[in-house]
Amino acid sequence: MKKRIANKNIFKDMGFSNAEAQHLLLRAELMQEILNIIERKGWTQAQAAKHMGISQPRISEIKADKIELFTIDNLVTMLATLNKRVEIRIKNAA
Repeated sequence: MKKRIANKNIFKDMGFSNAEAQHLLLRAELMQEILNIIERKGWTQAQAAKHMGISQPRISEIKADKIELFTIDNLVTMLATLNKRVEIRIKNAA
């Protein structure tokens, strides 16, 4: 049996192109940070939605990992409403 070394990006392992895998991973990381903040604050979905100025179903979609419903711009804006700044670093691909 041939062993396959996993990438650091699960989306690449799932067969997405390198570009799409990087995009999906970034969105997933931003979504996870939103959820981490909500959890640390102890907010319900309704409370989080109110603080962020969005609908409760949008929070539910984040919790359900519906990554296809969110753009990087959407997620950066949501983090800004939580008083977070997103910084981007550019590195050589591994």
